[in-house]
Amino acid sequence: MGLLLCIVAVFLQFSLGFSFPLRFNQTTGHFKILQVADMHYANGATTKCLDVLPAEFATCSDLNTTAFIERLIHAERPDFMVFTGDNIYGFDCNDSTASQVAAFAPAVNAQIPWAAVLGNHDQEGNLNRMELMQHIVSMDYTLAQINPPLASLTLPSEGHHYECGLASSIDGYGNYNLEVGGAQGSPLANKSVLNLYFLDSGDYSTVPGIGGYGWIKPSQQLWFSQTSAQLQAEYKSDPTSDNTSAPGLVYFHIPLPEFIAFSASNMTGGKQEGISSADMNSGFFTTIREAGDVKAVFVGHDHVNDFCGELSGVNLCYGGGFGYHAYGMAGWSRRARVVMATMGKDDNGGWVGVEEIRTWKRLDDDALTTLDEEVLWNPSVTHS
Repeated sequence: MGLLLCIVAVFLQFSLGFSFPLRFNQTTGHFKILQVADMHYANGATTKCLDVLPAEFATCSDLNTTAFIERLIHAERPDFMVFTGDNIYGFDCNDSTASQVAAFAPAVNAQIPWAAVLGNHDQEGNLNRMELMQHIVSMDYTLAQINPPLASLTLPSEGHHYECGLASSIDGYGNYNLEVGGAQGSPLANKSVLNLYFLDSGDYSTVPGIGGYGWIKPSQQLWFSQTSAQLQAEYKSDPTSDNTSAPGLVYFHIPLPEFIAFSASNMTGGKQEGISSADMNSGFFTTIREAGDVKAVFVGHDHVNDFCGELSGVNLCYGGGFGYHAYGMAGWSRRARVVMATMGKDDNGGWVGVEEIRTWKRLDDDALTTLDEEVLWNPSVTHS
């Protein structure tokens, strides 16, 4: 049975890797991602809002969160959506499965490919973290995975070898990567020109003597490093890649301690609360820097922080608080982050690798105001 599962996993990995369910637009050369952070969805119309103006409270519910997503989908027409944890507020959910269905319904109904990771509140209902991810991966149009379909990890400290993504091989539930294929008809049509990494940052510490929130464990970091190295090697093997690496973006819930490095002088956006990272530094930022391909990291968790700042060539960005059943600030619009990668053109007008990654935020006001548009990465710009 184990061998059969391995064969199936290999087949799925091969078929997904070359069919590219995500791909840059052939006409515009764009690939647009909508990040939704901290929906805190519960029971729909009966779930009241938090931190809204007094005049709004009587009619405000989870349905306002749904309406905001639907408006954003119509306005931005994203190619892909990412839900970065605390998608539901498990403690208040009557049924976690039903709450997840309602929370992700706008993406499903719009038939947009989407993925999700978990936060620290999702599992506080009647489903644990594994069960939550099992349900997510069963839903329509999702590209999420519980863990890689085929993982082969050698842990140097223990010498253990794990196959087929066994639960013991990688900590957490929801560690996976997705590849975004180049535009059809371009020399890179059969290569990933943008790599997306998703990790489970956990909920709370389970280590005696260490309190606070969870963090990304060594097994997850090893998986990330090996996956990044493999993707970079594959990209560089293509004669059209100019021996560079496809850029990478990373998504998870709980911010890294390095987010504390930013203030008004070196960031774009707002920092209106402290950085609620784990009490210990897992070293994942160093792992990201050593990998070399990641241009930006996107998190949620701290709802009224919505800034981006660059540290050692890597942008660290908050999505901004989205959900109405989540704490916020009365009069401060809920918001979402959009990221758009754009392929460049050669002298003959043909599409080549990614030349720029931009971001902006959209506010849930009457005009869906666009805020803080900026360039996160351009290969012609040298970073220190």
